Amino acid sequence: MTTALLRTADELHARVRVGRRAVVMTMGALHEGHATLIRTAREIAGPDGEVVVTVFVNPLQFGKGEDLDRYPRTLDADLKIAEDSGADAVFAPGVEEVYPGGEPQVRISAGPMGERLEGASRPGHFDGMLTVVAKLLHLTRPDVALYGQKDAQQLALIRRMARDLNFGVEIVGVPTVREEDGLALSSRNRYLKPGERRTALALSRALFAGRDRHAAQEALRARAREVPATHARAEALSAIGESRAAADTHAVAKARPPATTAPGADASRRPASTGGPAAVRAAARLVLDDAARLHPPLELDYLALVDPSDFTEIEDDHIGEAVLAVAARVGTTRLIDNIPLTFGAAS
Repeated sequence: MTTALLRTADELHARVRVGRRAVVMTMGALHEGHATLIRTAREIAGPDGEVVVTVFVNPLQFGKGEDLDRYPRTLDADLKIAEDSGADAVFAPGVEEVYPGGEPQVRISAGPMGERLEGASRPGHFDGMLTVVAKLLHLTRPDVALYGQKDAQQLALIRRMARDLNFGVEIVGVPTVREEDGLALSSRNRYLKPGERRTALALSRALFAGRDRHAAQEALRARAREVPATHARAEALSAIGESRAAADTHAVAKARPPATTAPGADASRRPASTGGPAAVRAAARLVLDDAARLHPPLELDYLALVDPSDFTEIEDDHIGEAVLAVAARVGTTRLIDNIPLTFGAAS
């Protein structure tokens, strides 16, 4: 197939539409993560549908001192990747096409969720992102739009915007694609020098450490729901020299869910929770603390374990989905990564 390069919305609107149109929005510098999004879009659109990839480096979402000027622009290579991945068209408008009246006076506000984590580190970033996403959704008129889960907060905000403002488009998240060493694919990875890349691996390793701690906790809790375990049994095992079995029984006993507090009872007298979100954060933090002592060092921006519905930190008794997210700078390059987790009964 031959992928068409389109520069104006009129060219895109002139195309004959038969099936569903799936759109993948990018800022160019395409890599395997983008290719995965395009291939997924191809599957969703089907053989009779259309896949459109947008390539637009949006100036509104770059703050003062960020890398707008040096952000990689590789349109010829992007076209090849888009074509090989199954795109029907690449829509690569200029700034004047997207913002014909100059910098827009009316913009979309990301609200409170857009002021947390990435929003706190990059003020105004999410307002600019949502404004251009809204414009590109109007310009491309898709049935479905796909975004990577690596930018978890961005994905959550786009979903919220589409729902709150009745965009009438299906928003699909696609899992993060990683390189063989675990580093999440990003256009900014090309900025990393060899030593910086070794340090940058701490981001994914921290997330995996948190995930492994979480998996161990959930496995213990599952056993605690099924296997009778008491401290008396543990003490008896210990007395006859079965130290490993005793330790395992102690762990299962501690993992048992605490009894529900009766109505009117003092909540402060509930049994203290063991492990849980605090232990997941601590496991990830150990890896990041070690990376801060490397050369070059990792400079942590944030490590957070949040509710994906609003990106506020979860409590120790949280049940359901969560996102363990990290952002850090290595040298002059700022990187983000995250991993989804599920706590408690929903696991």
